[in-house]
Parts: sequence; C-alpha cells; structure tokens
Amino acid sequence: MKIENKQGMVPAPGSFDAGKPAKLPAHSRAAAAQRLNDEPQQIKRGAYYPVPHKQYKPTGWRTKRYIKRKNLRRSNQQYAITDRIGTRGTMLPMALGALAIMIVLAGVLVTLTAVVEATQLRYQQNVTTLADILPGDSLKIYDMYGTLLYQMVDQGMQTTVPFSQISPNLVHAQIATEDQYFWSNPGYDITGIVRAAIADLTSGRIVGGGSTITQQLIKNTIVGNQNTILRKLQEIILAPQITRRYSKQQILSMYLNTTYYGEQAYGADAAAFAYFNLQDTPGRSAASQLDIAQAATLAGIPRSPVALDPYLQPVAAYARMRDVLRLMRSQGYITLEQQNQALYEAAQPGFLRRGIVNNNLAPHFVNYALKELATRLQVKVRDLARSGLLVQTTLDLPLQNKVLKIAQQRVSTMAKAHNMSNAAEVLIDFRNGAIRVLLGSVNPNNAQFGAFDVASQGYRQPGSSFKPFIYATAFAKGLSPGTPVLDAPYSVQLCCGLAPYSPSNYDLKFHGLMPYRYALQNSFNVPAVKLLTKVGVQPALQTAQVMGITSYEGTPNYTMVLGTLSVRLLDEVSAYGVFANGGVRIPPRAIDTVVDTNGRLIYRFAPVGTRVISKQVAFLMTSVLSDNTSRTFEFGKCSALYLYSNTQAQCYQGNPGSIRPVATKTGTSQDFRDNWTVGYTTDYVMGVWAGNNDNSPMINVTGVDGAGPIWHDSLLLAERGRPITDFTNPGGVVKRTVRYPGITTTDWYLAGAPLGNWYI
Repeated sequence: MKIENKQGMVPAPGSFDAGKPAKLPAHSRAAAAQRLNDEPQQIKRGAYYPVPHKQYKPTGWRTKRYIKRKNLRRSNQQYAITDRIGTRGTMLPMALGALAIMIVLAGVLVTLTAVVEATQLRYQQNVTTLADILPGDSLKIYDMYGTLLYQMVDQGMQTTVPFSQISPNLVHAQIATEDQYFWSNPGYDITGIVRAAIADLTSGRIVGGGSTITQQLIKNTIVGNQNTILRKLQEIILAPQITRRYSKQQILSMYLNTTYYGEQAYGADAAAFAYFNLQDTPGRSAASQLDIAQAATLAGIPRSPVALDPYLQPVAAYARMRDVLRLMRSQGYITLEQQNQALYEAAQPGFLRRGIVNNNLAPHFVNYALKELATRLQVKVRDLARSGLLVQTTLDLPLQNKVLKIAQQRVSTMAKAHNMSNAAEVLIDFRNGAIRVLLGSVNPNNAQFGAFDVASQGYRQPGSSFKPFIYATAFAKGLSPGTPVLDAPYSVQLCCGLAPYSPSNYDLKFHGLMPYRYALQNSFNVPAVKLLTKVGVQPALQTAQVMGITSYEGTPNYTMVLGTLSVRLLDEVSAYGVFANGGVRIPPRAIDTVVDTNGRLIYRFAPVGTRVISKQVAFLMTSVLSDNTSRTFEFGKCSALYLYSNTQAQCYQGNPGSIRPVATKTGTSQDFRDNWTVGYTTDYVMGVWAGNNDNSPMINVTGVDGAGPIWHDSLLLAERGRPITDFTNPGGVVKRTVRYPGITTTDWYLAGAPLGNWYI
C-alpha cells in the first residue's frame, strides 16, 4: 500500500526502497559496526603466517641509490664546469671571429665605397669627354691637291676612320676574341672577372684576362695600364658609366681606332697598312678592305703585340690567328669553309706585305711647314706627332717634281765642266704668300748633303741680286731710273784709318755716263756703290729688312750693295714679291688650313698685307727690271732672263714665240761661289740659287749661265696655261725727257718729286 504526498507516491513506514541503501543513525550500533568493516584489520604482532614473504626492494638498494646520486652530482658538476669553459673558450672566440669578419667586411665596404666615389670624382670628366681625350692621330701634311706628303710617325702611326669604314670581319674577330658578350654586357663580364681573379690569386700577381672591350678602352685612355688590382677595380667601376653614355658602336669604334697592334700601328687602319700595305683611297679606308684571314691576324695581336707580331713571331702569330678563327666559327661569325680558306690564305707566301711610309716626297718643304705650324700653334715640333691634325699646305707637288727635274738636268750638264753640283728653288704666289715650290737641293735624299735645305736654311751671298733694295731706297727719295751716273774710278773713304774702298765692275772696265736704269740692268758695280753712299747703309739695309730680308750674316757696309751679306734664298724671293705686289708685303707661308680628325677648323690663313714701299717705287723697280733692251749690253737680247716660249736659238733667229713680261735680276758672288736669279711675273715670284754645298768655287759660271736657265724653264712651266698679262701703272708717276749734262734721258719720275741732285 502506498501513501501519496505532495510530491507523489511515498513508501509507507516500515517498507524499504530497493534502489538506495538504508540510512542508519550515526550513533547506532549498526552504523558503528559498518564503519569497522571499512578499516583494515589490525595484525596482531607475533602472529605467524605460514606463507612465503617477498622483499619489496633488493638488498643494498639504498647503498646503490646513494652511489648513483653521488655520481649524478659529480656529472652535473663536470657538465657545469664544461659549460663554463665552453662559453669562455669556444663561443667567445667564435663571437670575436664573427665580429672581426664583420669589421673587415664593413671596412671593405667602406673602402670600396670610397674607391668608387674617388674613381668617379677623379675620372668623371674623362668619361664625359672620352671622345676628346682619345690618343690623337698622327700628324698628316698634304699638298694643295690633297696628296699626302708626310705622316709624323715618331710616336706611332694612327688614322681614325668612321665605324662604317672598318671591315665587319675585324669587328667580328675582335668581339669573338676579346669580348664574346660585348653587345649585351654592361661593360664588364662577371664570369671573366671571376676567372681572371682565380688566375691572379693562384699566381699571386695580375696575369691579365677578364677585361671586356669596354674595360680595355678605359685602360688605354683613362686609368692607365698598371698591373694592379686598383686599376682593375677602376675599370669595373667606370665601365657601366661608359656603357650608359656611349653606344656600343661608339665604344667599339673608339677601341678599334686606338688599340695597339704592334709595329708602331695604333688602330685598325694603321694596322691594315702596316701588315698588308692596304692604302686609304677617297671614300675607302684601308681598314675597310680587310678580309677574314687579315682580320683574324690583326685581332689576335693586341693580347701581346710583341710576342704575337707576325713579322717577329710568325709561328705564334699563325697559331693565334687559328684560335681566333676557331672562336669566330664557334660563335657563328664564319663557316667551316671560310675558316679553312682563311687558314690557307694566311699560309701563302706574300700574305704579309709591309707598308712603308714615304716621307720623302718633299722633305725640305715639309720641314719648313712643320716649323711654321709649330710657330703658329705655339708648340714644339715634337709635340705635333700625335696631335691629330690634318694640314693642307700650299705646295704644288706635281709642279715641284717637274721643276726638280729641270734643275737636276741643268746641274748634270754643268757638273764636270763648271764644278756646279747643286741648286735650290723657291716659287711663291706673291698675292697671298703661298709657297708653291721649295726645293732645298736637287738631290734631297743624298746621304752627304741632301738633308740640308739651302733654300730656307742656307745663308749665301746674293751678289748683284741685292742691288734692287738699294735702288728702291733711292727711288723712294726721288731718284729716277733716268737719272745719269758716271761709271768711272771711284773710292770711298772709310773711317778709323782703313784704306779707301775702290769698287770695280765685273768686266774690270768702266763705261762712262749712263742712266741708273742701264747701270742696274747691266749690273755695274761702281754706280751701285755710288748710290749707296748717297742713300746710306742703314736706310738701304732697313728697306731690305722691311721687304723680307729677315736675317743675314756678315757686316753691313758699302760692299753690301754687291751682295756681300749672306741671306737666304726664301727671304730674297719673298722680298722681290713686294715689288711684284705693288709694295705690299705678305710673308711667305706653307700652310693654308689646319683641321682635326673631326673636321673642326683649327687654323686658316687669312692674307694680311703690310705696305712697306709705295706703289710708285714698286712700279719704278718693275719698269727697270723688266727692260730687256737695257740689259742687252751685258746679257744679250735672248738671255735666260727674257721669258720667251721658244728656244734660245729660235729667239736669236727672230722667233722668240710668246713673250711673257717678267722683271728679273741676277747675282754672282766672289769667285763664282754662288749664282742667283730672282724675278717675277704678274702671277709668281721665283728665285734660283746654284753652286756647291761646300761653298767651293764654280768655274766661270755667272747667274745668267748657272741659275738663269733653271729659273727661265721653271717659271715658264709654272706659267703654262695662264693668260699673259703686263705690269700695270698704278699712277703717281710721270714720264719725262730730261736733258742732263752730257746725256738726255726719257724715263719715269715720281709725280711732284723734284729732280734732286742725284748726279754722281
């Protein structure tokens, strides 16, 4: 029976719930007994149980545990000691080593940064102006028509040509040999640098290699070629800057035009000439003509120009060329067939043909031009060698060669019978001072005397050819060519107890009363000395000097009118040009223009004349010196001083041919040591000296016989094809007929000038 409460069914008193244990009162006997059952039974001491008892731990385990713990403490102490020792003895050195490495790396970095900055600071300007600081070409001198006369090779031979004028064969060979990745690298090649560094470290010194074409250009032009690590580092630093500033073609062009190929040849063009005698022609350079075999030969030389010189080391050079061809083929520049053909060509006799620089076309003129150029540019001649200048001169080389033959033939004719062995000639365009011919010797290549230039260096006595300077001084003072003079015995009183000076004529005769025109044209000495005493030594000398006698040897005195002062042929010819040019002096010159290899004008001659005598005085002198009739007494009507076109025999027969007006004067020094003939037309002034280099006397040779024929034929040759024109009257002069005591003359006088007292 169940009883329900609020919470549901509840067991009735006295019943039990099978799901829960019965709860006993805490102090009941039953509860106490239950608690006793929960505790273990107490074992009574001394009780014996008849079963085996197993020990809980083996015997001596405490001793073992003690020993083990003691050993553990000892091990821990040793580990602690080892740890302390390791920290101080191993980790610390490692830390110090790491620190040292970091310091070294930092130092290297700082040093490298400093080197980079210093290199850029030092060479930045050179990088910017690289094209301007390249080694200059050899100085080259040309005649007026562009013919190469001279190339100054004292410091090597170089000719810069455009990249388009360099053979592609050489471009390919050089790249294949020196810098395979030239077109793509930044100016340096890391692989090559590492390879070279290993080789350098192995050998303990710089052994080369690893340099790109850009680096080699930098070495040759900017940093120098010292074998140092610093130099290599500078190359690497500057190479990217060069690559950024210049195109690859520009870099390659600069390299190929300046690199050294041995045999004093710098650049491809010079090398093509030096090894294969290839010549520059208009529009085509020697470098553009190189074939594969020639290009491969040249490309192998720059590594060691002496050891791989094909002339000095043909076997080594051929082996090197073979390597170059192999590289060209492996890189696709040539085929196997082309490689074999090149090897065959290089093995043939005559493959090498040495180019010879001919500097003997006009040696005396060239030497004069070099001195003039050095003076114009205010440098020394030796400094011009690699100046890169192209000099256009005034020389007419074809004309000079023809004139040289004329002189050689005449000297040969006169050699045995008259002991005449040499001659010199100068031809000048007096309107601008241009020297068209300058021959210092008939045999410039003669080992004994050919090198001496009589025309511009030799001081020789001009004889009577000096008289016009004294006469011009008198003309300026009012003397007329028609004024009479007495050719009779005459003495000049000298100072200081010296004996009187008594001149004599060439023929040892006196010719009485005559006009000064006649006296000058027949080269009488006594009238000339009389005239010099009238005008004075110093005024006459000053006239000669302002007209062009820039230097002389000897003592000026009354004998100088007879040509006792030694002067240079070039000076006297130039001075006569003043008469031809109406009294205006334009100094002689050999140079027209000077440009550099880029065509920039360095110098151009601009004729600036200086009036040194009046037009009227120049005209009076021209009138006298061109009067062939007045000199007939001494020279004959068909002498060499008369510029007729036919032969002398035809002239005397009355058929002189065309006659060109010319004003001329001869001179013969004492003992026939020097012959002179100097004269001018309306186009040129020309002078000829004949004699012997050792100044020994000739045998009975006067100016009209020795120098005269050379002068006549040479001037006719120079005038060939030019119109014949006569000298013009500038005005300011009048022709008068004047009756003097014992003589009446008709001649030119300065307008308004008094007759004066010139009668002596």
